[in-house]
Amino acid sequence: MKKFLPVACCLLLSMLCASVSVQAQGGAVKSGPDPTTIRDPELERDSVKNLEAAKLYFNMRHAYVASLARCEEIIAGNPNFSRIDEALWFAGMSNLYLSQGKGKQAPDPKISAEQYREEARRYLSQLVKDYPDSKFHKKAEEELSKLGDEKQKAEGSKQ
Repeated sequence: MKKFLPVACCLLLSMLCASVSVQAQGGAVKSGPDPTTIRDPELERDSVKNLEAAKLYFNMRHAYVASLARCEEIIAGNPNFSRIDEALWFAGMSNLYLSQGKGKQAPDPKISAEQYREEARRYLSQLVKDYPDSKFHKKAEEELSKLGDEKQKAEGSKQ
């Protein structure tokens, strides 16, 4: 009996400590992490690689068709990408420059300049609306205001 009492006390004490730690953690995680922040590491690496390629095409080679293709791949394939705001910026600006006939690559002849401008407007608007803390937010607003002015001038000349 004397041997049983210390073992029982130790067992009771360990169960008490374990139940306190379980209660402390009970309310912390109920349904797992927020699904909007779950990022697949492999998909994230692939998206970073595509974004770096898009930036190279955009800045160094002025290959806006290639830059746009890389950005659209990121936007469609990894909407939870940690740098999606950057992809939206380069997609918007690539569309804008293609609408103006800039760059070393010819724009797709099936897509009109107005369609490129609309796509630029869409990407830049999404950036402004969804990512107000982005370092590209202010630039995107400026480009959108220019696009709005161009649209108003075009509508005024049609009337």
